[in-house]
Amino acid sequence: MHIRHREFHKLDNIGWLRAAVLGANDGIVSTSSLIIGVAASHATHQSILVAGVAGLVAGAMSMATGEYVSVQSQADTEHAALGKERIELRDDPKGEHHELANIYINRGLEPSLADQVATSLMAHDALAAHSKDELGITEAMRAKPLQAALASALSFAFGAALPLVVVQLAPHDKLVPFTVVTSLAFLAFLGGLAAKAGGASVRKGVIRVAFWSALSMAAAAGIGAMFGTVV
Repeated sequence: MHIRHREFHKLDNIGWLRAAVLGANDGIVSTSSLIIGVAASHATHQSILVAGVAGLVAGAMSMATGEYVSVQSQADTEHAALGKERIELRDDPKGEHHELANIYINRGLEPSLADQVATSLMAHDALAAHSKDELGITEAMRAKPLQAALASALSFAFGAALPLVVVQLAPHDKLVPFTVVTSLAFLAFLGGLAAKAGGASVRKGVIRVAFWSALSMAAAAGIGAMFGTVV
């Protein structure tokens, strides 16, 4: 009996992992840094909360806009490349067949076998064969601007909401240390999770995220203290 074999590789996680972790990390770092900076300026608890909420909304919209524009540009490039390939297949099918066969030869197939593979694949779906093997475009990896924008906005908002919950619950006089500790804990968890899912070192992932995040918070606190209200 034939058993279908399906291998799972860490690379399968890169697409969604990158968007989700980047958005959540950005949400936590930027919002917690904003909160700490405003708190260090001796602002009121209400002002700190308003600043944090404004940061969440502005950051989520910025992430969505940036991701949409970036991925839409990629989609436009893919669309143009596929359009050009479609014309070439119509005008010079033999030349395109030869080009595809050469790709397989360069990958190690014998010329006769490469010719048979190219013939078979082009008979099935010529554009799909060329888009995958010549252009490197597959359906699973096609650019999806709206999906990317929504995922980035939601992940940023989720990350930004975590320090806001801390602001809401923490005593005003302990707001800065509570925000720093909880934010770094959240970030360390996300960094470790991303590293584990990607097959990288969890320890290095945690240290890297925690170090740069702490640096961002320290810089924000310094600016807030320097230019804040004197009490």
